[in-house]
Amino acid sequence: MGRAQRDKGARAERQLAKLLGGERVPLSGAAGGSYTGDVMALGLRWEAKVRGDGFKQLYGWLEGRDALAVKADRSEWLVIMPIQTFLGLLDKGM
Repeated sequence: MGRAQRDKGARAERQLAKLLGGERVPLSGAAGGSYTGDVMALGLRWEAKVRGDGFKQLYGWLEGRDALAVKADRSEWLVIMPIQTFLGLLDKGM
């Protein structure tokens, strides 16, 4: 991984931690390290991924909707939603 990619990822992790009121996990990207996840917040371990245009299809499917559920065969459902929608659900106690 190049320096620019590493810095971009670290910025995203700090931003996510701030939004969720959590903290960035130190050494989360260290190969073979015992630290898993990028951010600890709300009692959950979060992984942050940032791509220039890599999630375009997800954003397209989500457009005009509150949430998106995706599932691969024989795997669990995943829910994708804007972080503000998620934080709003937390505020409502859902």
